[in-house]
Amino acid sequence: MANALRDTRAISYQGCSAQVFFFLLFISAELYVLTIMSYDRYVAICKPLHYGSLVGSRACAQMAAAAWGSGFLNAVLHTATTFSLPLCQGNAVDQFFCEIPQILKLSCSDAYLREVGALVFSVSLVFGSFVFIVLSYVQIFRAVLRMPSEQGRHKAFSTCLPHLAVVSLFVSTATIAYLKPPSISSPSLDLVVALLYVVVPPAVNPLIYSMRNQDLKTTMKKLILLVIFN
Repeated sequence: MANALRDTRAISYQGCSAQVFFFLLFISAELYVLTIMSYDRYVAICKPLHYGSLVGSRACAQMAAAAWGSGFLNAVLHTATTFSLPLCQGNAVDQFFCEIPQILKLSCSDAYLREVGALVFSVSLVFGSFVFIVLSYVQIFRAVLRMPSEQGRHKAFSTCLPHLAVVSLFVSTATIAYLKPPSISSPSLDLVVALLYVVVPPAVNPLIYSMRNQDLKTTMKKLILLVIFN
Protein backbone atom coordinates (compact mmCIF):
# COMPACT_ATOMS: atom_id res chain seq x y z
CA MET A 1 0.00 0.00 0.00
CA ALA A 2 2.85 2.37 0.83
CA ASN A 3 4.52 1.55 -2.49
CA ALA A 4 1.30 2.23 -4.36
CA LEU A 5 0.87 5.61 -2.65
CA ARG A 6 4.48 6.57 -3.37
CA ASP A 7 4.32 5.18 -6.93
CA THR A 8 7.39 3.01 -6.39
CA ARG A 9 8.13 -0.71 -6.69
CA ALA A 10 11.13 -0.76 -4.35
CA ILE A 11 11.23 -2.23 -0.84
CA SER A 12 14.12 -2.38 1.60
CA TYR A 13 15.72 -5.66 2.63
CA GLN A 14 14.47 -5.15 6.20
CA GLY A 15 11.00 -4.24 4.93
CA CYS A 16 10.89 -7.35 2.78
CA SER A 17 11.87 -9.61 5.69
CA ALA A 18 9.28 -7.91 7.94
CA GLN A 19 6.63 -8.42 5.26
CA VAL A 20 7.45 -12.12 4.98
CA PHE A 21 7.39 -12.50 8.77
CA PHE A 22 4.01 -10.84 9.31
CA PHE A 23 2.45 -12.55 6.29
CA LEU A 24 3.48 -15.97 7.63
CA LEU A 25 2.47 -15.06 11.18
CA PHE A 26 -1.06 -14.05 10.21
CA ILE A 27 -1.70 -16.78 7.65
CA SER A 28 -0.43 -19.47 10.08
CA ALA A 29 -2.45 -18.05 12.97
CA GLU A 30 -5.57 -17.99 10.79
CA LEU A 31 -5.18 -21.68 9.98
CA TYR A 32 -4.75 -22.59 13.66
CA VAL A 33 -7.70 -20.41 14.71
CA LEU A 34 -9.86 -22.11 12.06
CA THR A 35 -8.77 -25.45 13.55
CA ILE A 36 -9.76 -24.29 17.04
CA MET A 37 -13.12 -23.12 15.69
CA SER A 38 -13.79 -26.61 14.31
CA TYR A 39 -13.15 -27.99 17.82
CA ASP A 40 -15.51 -25.36 19.25
CA ARG A 41 -18.28 -26.47 16.90
CA TYR A 42 -17.57 -30.14 17.62
CA VAL A 43 -17.99 -29.60 21.37
CA ALA A 44 -21.06 -27.37 20.91
CA ILE A 45 -22.89 -29.95 18.77
CA CYS A 46 -21.53 -33.31 19.94
CA LYS A 47 -20.99 -32.54 23.66
CA PRO A 48 -23.24 -29.57 24.46
CA LEU A 49 -23.54 -30.40 28.17
CA HIS A 50 -19.74 -30.23 28.56
CA TYR A 51 -19.29 -27.04 26.53
CA GLY A 52 -18.80 -24.79 29.55
CA SER A 53 -16.02 -26.95 30.98
CA LEU A 54 -14.26 -27.86 27.71
CA VAL A 55 -14.40 -24.45 26.04
CA GLY A 56 -14.27 -22.08 28.98
CA SER A 57 -12.44 -18.76 29.07
CA ARG A 58 -9.21 -20.37 30.31
CA ALA A 59 -9.28 -23.04 27.59
CA CYS A 60 -9.98 -20.37 24.94
CA ALA A 61 -7.04 -18.29 26.17
CA GLN A 62 -4.74 -21.33 26.08
CA MET A 63 -5.84 -22.33 22.58
CA ALA A 64 -5.47 -18.76 21.30
CA ALA A 65 -1.98 -18.56 22.82
CA ALA A 66 -1.08 -21.88 21.19
CA ALA A 67 -2.35 -20.67 17.80
CA TRP A 68 -0.40 -17.41 17.89
CA GLY A 69 2.65 -19.09 19.43
CA SER A 70 2.74 -21.71 16.67
CA GLY A 71 2.23 -19.02 14.05
CA PHE A 72 5.09 -16.97 15.53
CA LEU A 73 7.41 -20.00 15.57
CA ASN A 74 6.53 -20.87 11.98
CA ALA A 75 7.07 -17.27 10.84
CA VAL A 76 10.43 -16.93 12.63
CA LEU A 77 11.64 -20.28 11.29
CA HIS A 78 10.82 -19.52 7.64
CA THR A 79 11.91 -15.88 7.75
CA ALA A 80 15.26 -16.69 9.36
CA THR A 81 15.88 -19.58 6.95
CA THR A 82 14.89 -17.64 3.84
CA PHE A 83 16.86 -14.47 4.58
CA SER A 84 19.98 -16.37 5.64
CA LEU A 85 20.32 -17.59 2.04
CA PRO A 86 22.69 -15.67 -0.27
CA LEU A 87 20.92 -13.99 -3.17
CA CYS A 88 22.96 -14.84 -6.24
CA GLN A 89 20.53 -13.88 -9.01
CA GLY A 90 19.75 -10.22 -8.41
CA ASN A 91 17.28 -8.54 -6.09
CA ALA A 92 14.14 -8.17 -8.22
CA VAL A 93 11.23 -10.18 -6.78
CA ASP A 94 8.83 -11.22 -9.55
CA GLN A 95 5.72 -10.66 -7.44
CA PHE A 96 3.72 -7.74 -5.99
CA PHE A 97 4.90 -8.61 -2.46
CA CYS A 98 7.81 -10.48 -0.88
CA GLU A 99 6.80 -14.12 -1.31
CA ILE A 100 9.13 -16.90 -0.19
CA PRO A 101 9.01 -18.99 -3.43
CA GLN A 102 9.96 -15.90 -5.45
CA ILE A 103 12.78 -15.01 -3.03
CA LEU A 104 14.12 -18.57 -3.22
CA LYS A 105 14.34 -18.21 -7.00
CA LEU A 106 16.95 -15.50 -6.41
CA SER A 107 19.11 -17.69 -4.17
CA CYS A 108 21.85 -20.11 -5.18
CA SER A 109 20.57 -23.40 -6.58
CA ASP A 110 22.06 -25.52 -3.78
CA ALA A 111 20.54 -23.33 -1.04
CA TYR A 112 17.07 -24.88 -1.27
CA LEU A 113 18.12 -27.72 1.04
CA ARG A 114 18.25 -25.28 3.95
CA GLU A 115 14.53 -24.62 3.54
CA VAL A 116 13.60 -28.32 3.72
CA GLY A 117 13.48 -28.50 7.53
CA ALA A 118 11.25 -25.44 7.82
CA LEU A 119 9.05 -26.76 5.01
CA VAL A 120 8.62 -30.15 6.72
CA PHE A 121 7.65 -28.39 9.96
CA SER A 122 5.04 -26.24 8.18
CA VAL A 123 3.61 -29.11 6.16
CA SER A 124 3.26 -31.19 9.33
CA LEU A 125 1.32 -28.40 11.08
CA VAL A 126 -0.89 -27.75 8.05
CA PHE A 127 -1.60 -31.45 7.50
CA GLY A 128 -2.34 -31.96 11.21
CA SER A 129 -4.75 -29.01 11.24
CA PHE A 130 -6.49 -30.22 8.08
CA VAL A 131 -6.92 -33.76 9.44
CA PHE A 132 -8.26 -32.39 12.73
CA ILE A 133 -10.82 -30.21 10.92
CA VAL A 134 -11.97 -33.12 8.72
CA LEU A 135 -12.32 -35.51 11.68
CA SER A 136 -14.20 -32.87 13.68
CA TYR A 137 -16.72 -32.37 10.89
CA VAL A 138 -17.15 -36.10 10.35
CA GLN A 139 -18.24 -36.35 13.99
CA ILE A 140 -20.36 -33.20 13.68
CA PHE A 141 -22.26 -34.41 10.62
CA ARG A 142 -22.83 -37.82 12.20
CA ALA A 143 -24.34 -36.10 15.25
CA VAL A 144 -26.43 -33.69 13.17
CA LEU A 145 -27.90 -36.42 10.98
CA ARG A 146 -29.02 -38.28 14.12
CA MET A 147 -30.96 -35.25 15.38
CA PRO A 148 -34.73 -35.93 15.31
CA SER A 149 -35.65 -32.25 15.01
CA GLU A 150 -35.41 -30.57 11.62
CA GLN A 151 -35.07 -27.20 13.37
CA GLY A 152 -32.13 -28.55 15.38
CA ARG A 153 -30.42 -29.81 12.21
CA HIS A 154 -30.96 -26.46 10.50
CA LYS A 155 -29.49 -24.57 13.47
CA ALA A 156 -26.46 -26.88 13.60
CA PHE A 157 -25.80 -26.56 9.87
CA SER A 158 -26.19 -22.77 9.98
CA THR A 159 -23.57 -22.70 12.74
CA CYS A 160 -21.10 -24.83 10.77
CA LEU A 161 -21.56 -23.68 7.18
CA PRO A 162 -19.89 -20.24 7.53
CA HIS A 163 -16.83 -21.86 9.11
CA LEU A 164 -16.76 -24.58 6.45
CA ALA A 165 -17.00 -21.96 3.70
CA VAL A 166 -14.04 -20.01 5.13
CA VAL A 167 -11.96 -23.19 5.58
CA SER A 168 -12.73 -24.32 2.02
CA LEU A 169 -11.84 -20.91 0.57
CA PHE A 170 -8.64 -20.69 2.60
CA VAL A 171 -7.46 -24.23 1.81
CA SER A 172 -8.44 -24.18 -1.89
CA THR A 173 -6.70 -20.87 -2.68
CA ALA A 174 -3.54 -21.82 -0.76
CA THR A 175 -3.49 -25.25 -2.44
CA ILE A 176 -3.76 -23.70 -5.90
CA ALA A 177 -0.99 -21.25 -5.03
CA TYR A 178 1.57 -23.68 -3.64
CA LEU A 179 0.73 -27.09 -5.13
CA LYS A 180 0.13 -26.18 -8.75
CA PRO A 181 2.39 -28.10 -11.19
CA PRO A 182 5.62 -26.29 -12.12
CA SER A 183 4.84 -26.97 -15.78
CA ILE A 184 1.95 -24.48 -15.74
CA SER A 185 3.78 -21.86 -13.69
CA SER A 186 4.33 -18.45 -15.25
CA PRO A 187 4.85 -14.91 -13.89
CA SER A 188 1.34 -13.79 -14.88
CA LEU A 189 -0.30 -16.94 -13.44
CA ASP A 190 1.72 -16.64 -10.21
CA LEU A 191 0.50 -13.05 -9.87
CA VAL A 192 -3.16 -14.00 -10.36
CA VAL A 193 -2.93 -16.94 -7.95
CA ALA A 194 -1.19 -14.79 -5.32
CA LEU A 195 -3.97 -12.20 -5.60
CA LEU A 196 -6.47 -15.05 -5.21
CA TYR A 197 -5.19 -16.33 -1.86
CA VAL A 198 -3.92 -13.02 -0.44
CA VAL A 199 -6.94 -10.81 -1.25
CA VAL A 200 -10.02 -13.03 -1.65
CA PRO A 201 -10.19 -14.85 1.75
CA PRO A 202 -9.71 -11.71 3.91
CA ALA A 203 -12.24 -9.81 1.79
CA VAL A 204 -14.89 -12.54 1.83
CA ASN A 205 -14.47 -13.80 5.42
CA PRO A 206 -16.35 -10.90 7.12
CA LEU A 207 -19.23 -11.31 4.67
CA ILE A 208 -19.45 -15.08 5.24
CA TYR A 209 -19.37 -14.81 9.02
CA SER A 210 -21.85 -11.94 9.15
CA MET A 211 -24.51 -13.63 7.00
CA ARG A 212 -26.03 -15.11 10.18
CA ASN A 213 -26.49 -11.60 11.56
CA GLN A 214 -30.18 -10.78 11.17
CA ASP A 215 -29.63 -7.01 11.26
CA LEU A 216 -27.14 -7.26 8.39
CA LYS A 217 -29.55 -9.42 6.36
CA THR A 218 -32.36 -6.89 6.87
CA THR A 219 -30.11 -3.98 5.87
CA MET A 220 -28.87 -5.82 2.77
CA LYS A 221 -32.45 -6.59 1.68
CA LYS A 222 -33.42 -2.93 2.09
CA LEU A 223 -30.36 -1.82 0.14
CA ILE A 224 -31.08 -4.26 -2.71
CA LEU A 225 -34.72 -3.17 -2.89
CA LEU A 226 -33.65 0.47 -2.87
CA VAL A 227 -31.26 -0.13 -5.79
CA ILE A 228 -33.84 -2.12 -7.76
CA PHE A 229 -36.82 0.24 -7.39
CA ASN A 230 -34.94 3.52 -7.61
